[in-house]
Amino acid sequence: MTVHPSLQNYADAWTHSIESIVELVTPLVEGEWNRRTPCPGWSVRDIVSHIIGMECEQLGDPRPIHSLPRDLFHVQNDFTRYMEMQVDVRRHHTAPEMTSELDYTLIRRARQLRNETRPPETMVRAPLGAEQTLELALRMRAFDVWVHEQDLRTTFGLPGNLDSPGALVVRDVLLEALPKVVARDAGAPAGSAIVIDVHGPLEFLRTVRVDAEGRGSVDGSPSLGPAVTLATDWETYYRLACGRVRATAVADRVKIEGDEELAAAILRHFAVTP
Repeated sequence: MTVHPSLQNYADAWTHSIESIVELVTPLVEGEWNRRTPCPGWSVRDIVSHIIGMECEQLGDPRPIHSLPRDLFHVQNDFTRYMEMQVDVRRHHTAPEMTSELDYTLIRRARQLRNETRPPETMVRAPLGAEQTLELALRMRAFDVWVHEQDLRTTFGLPGNLDSPGALVVRDVLLEALPKVVARDAGAPAGSAIVIDVHGPLEFLRTVRVDAEGRGSVDGSPSLGPAVTLATDWETYYRLACGRVRATAVADRVKIEGDEELAAAILRHFAVTP
């Protein structure tokens, strides 16, 4: 491998989840591609279309020229409109068309990663005409494909890989969003501490601390007398943070100690994915 060492973990996580997705969808018959998934508004076909489209963009392929229907309830802003383009253009593709395009795209993408010699700070294509570093781009592709792998596993009742390399990437990305969720979105008071205690295939405890200026930070040290402690399992945590389920639907899987009003505000703003 010629990929930079700081990119290797993301490349490995991406590969693991992508191979799992291929294994999940290859045997599907035509009707199964239309099954609804936990990803709002998207079917199995739509998720695979999204993955194909995003990998094609990382390969530098041109985006499709396509007009979206006006009745897509889940398309509510420029970002979701951007993401929907690659999905809607494939919405009537057959199962063989989907699997063959997926296989071809992933062969090209795996070759690109094997031959990757650019440094991590190289600026590359990002959604909406923006740019991002190569490291961030690969990190977010690893994040995206693991979450969608779990969408497919949930749809077909085939749990697995909750502690895979991709799960570790997702955990770290979601934890980075916690200070904003707690301090800014939920309005936790200055000087307070909120503990998040997660068990299951991935176990971790993090404390979000809000300083005197109302800024949040996260660390792995326990807090004495936190304002709120939220305890849940890893699957519930990622599903909440990725907008796959509402807090009211999993209230029996989230244990709350402390200020219940603040806890409710945190859970209302827990979803951080677009």
